[in-house]
Amino acid sequence: MLDFDLASLYEVETKALNQAVKRNIKRFPEDFMFQLTSAEFEEIRLQIDASSQGRSSRIVMTGGTNLKSQIVTSSWGGTRKLPYAFTEQGVAMLSGVLKSDKAINMNIAIMRAFVDVRKILLKQNNLNEQLTEIKERIGEHDVQLNELYDAMENLIDEKIAQLKWNDRQRIGFKIKE
Repeated sequence: MLDFDLASLYEVETKALNQAVKRNIKRFPEDFMFQLTSAEFEEIRLQIDASSQGRSSRIVMTGGTNLKSQIVTSSWGGTRKLPYAFTEQGVAMLSGVLKSDKAINMNIAIMRAFVDVRKILLKQNNLNEQLTEIKERIGEHDVQLNELYDAMENLIDEKIAQLKWNDRQRIGFKIKE
């Protein structure tokens, strides 16, 4: 997400957001935040222009004040600095360094989500252990069942052999009844 969109989301000015980032720059490595190049910003600007043709400038109402997106306020040419883009981790980190109520609530929600995810992962590990145990038991049962089937086949084979022996054609003297 871009800095001016996040500023709108967290209900702070873009300048305040960027100042908070600069004060806490060690918390924002390159995989959390980076500044767009002129070409990247121009591409985004063209995409937004194309998608919003015919619409009036978007104004965000918050707490009785009008905050216009930096991109709209600057009329696409007056921005002094290129915007910063934040990754998912950067957005989460940003919620921890901003002072607005919305940012604080977002930070609390993120922390709760992390705890919930950890609980789910712990349950997942427990389920994996249970599945492994079940597979081992099934493996043991398979061996036992195979031994049982072999024993039954041997008994059946002996029974068949006995029947064949009893039904054989007898040789020697035969008595008619």
